[in-house]
Amino acid sequence: MDPHPPEHPSASADDAAIRREILRQTAARGADRSICPSEVARALAGGDDGPWRPLMGPVRRAAAQLAQGGRIEILRKGKPVPPEDMRGVIRLRAAPAER
Repeated sequence: MDPHPPEHPSASADDAAIRREILRQTAARGADRSICPSEVARALAGGDDGPWRPLMGPVRRAAAQLAQGGRIEILRKGKPVPPEDMRGVIRLRAAPAER
């Protein structure tokens, strides 16, 4: 698998835009609710028909950065995990101070 997939116009969302969208969605979801990273990728790509899959890596990296900064929590099987343990299926929610 190519670590650098071909660029699509909407797949070039910058890190700041990705972080803003993660924070927007986690805040909108409300306390004690979580989002799937693919929801962020789809929103940035313009919906399900847009090229959202190439954004999944950048979304996960942005989520790790936000979690390291204490802005969000990364959940695995419903339990918070540190960014360095992020693997497989994850969900994102606002950190306690952000909820």
